[in-house]
Amino acid sequence: MDLHDPDQPVLITDLHDPDQPVMIAGPAVAPDVAVVSLRRLHGRVDAAGELARVRRSYRGPLLVEPFSARDLPAVVTHADGVVVGGAWMQDFQLLRAVARTGLPVVVQRATAATLEEWLSAAEYCVAEGNRDVVLCETGTRTHLPHATIDLELVREAGRRRPVFVDVSAAPDLAVAALSAGARGLFLGEDAEPALVAEVRAKAALLGPLVRDDEPETIPDARAAIDRIDAALATLLERRAELAATVQRLKPVGGFAGRDPRREREIVEAMARRAPRLGEDRLARIMAAVIEAGLEASEERDLRIQPLANRS
Repeated sequence: MDLHDPDQPVLITDLHDPDQPVMIAGPAVAPDVAVVSLRRLHGRVDAAGELARVRRSYRGPLLVEPFSARDLPAVVTHADGVVVGGAWMQDFQLLRAVARTGLPVVVQRATAATLEEWLSAAEYCVAEGNRDVVLCETGTRTHLPHATIDLELVREAGRRRPVFVDVSAAPDLAVAALSAGARGLFLGEDAEPALVAEVRAKAALLGPLVRDDEPETIPDARAAIDRIDAALATLLERRAELAATVQRLKPVGGFAGRDPRREREIVEAMARRAPRLGEDRLARIMAAVIEAGLEASEERDLRIQPLANRS
């Protein structure tokens, strides 16, 4: 897994669905990746025993934050990646030892660390021959009750190295983080399923729009197309829902209520955004989209009507 490649979905290709750049951490909610912090245990437990225990109950991707370099043999045996917590970001001996494991490394930013300090921590890993390094923004201490995500810092760091953003404390910033250049998101294990679904949907929609794909191989080009198709499917589903609302509000709905003038205006507006396709092609595409939406709306009404009659 090459995390350094700016065209690779960071910590996604191998750890979960590359079309959904969101990672749910912690074994509580069928996660994409489990994150275990040995640092929080302050060296009071045997690392090998603790990680073996985790592995007995969880066989998916596992990221581990070591308490010290002494934990690394156990981490190599059981884990898929190593987390260097923000508090340890400038422990350069630990960074070097972590890099030498050969496992992918996630370097969290200390709450007061500058951009250069953060990038320098990653370079210590690269200097040991490990290029699979990704940064993770967890926020800065402010007057707020939780850490504040620095989106400008995410944008600047993302120009040099792939960045994930932990939005566990502020999931409403998920879309903003992706817009700022984040290559993926962390949500905590206590995230509600509805929130997880919402963030996944927004990430799938926004990702292809803010990502500049320049594929050089057929598989890469097809992967980029798959991401765009996922976004298109999300948009088409939403369009069908809104079109069904319009049909219900019209005096005459369904196919009989089609408005040719409105449809021409839609095509003309789209042609200004997609001149390569042109009005003729877009007219055929939109006719198919509109008709599919009307058919779906009619099918929904037919399913609902018998239920309404029974009530």
